Amino acid sequence: MNDWAAPLIAAALFAFLSPGLVLQLPGKNQPIDFMNMKTSVAAIFVHAVLYALFLILFLVVLHVHLYV
Repeated sequence: MNDWAAPLIAAALFAFLSPGLVLQLPGKNQPIDFMNMKTSVAAIFVHAVLYALFLILFLVVLHVHLYV
């Protein structure tokens, strides 16, 4: 049995936390922009930190596993 939780969670978080795809923190003109498909260095840094924190939450703190 292989544990598929880590690659699936990492891929989903990477897709949803891409700056400008769903939301952008901080936005260009507002604190939060939705679906603007533009990015900045500050937004890339904030989204990278959020990605790391969510990944640690799911994989280390909650011990999520998916065996197939």
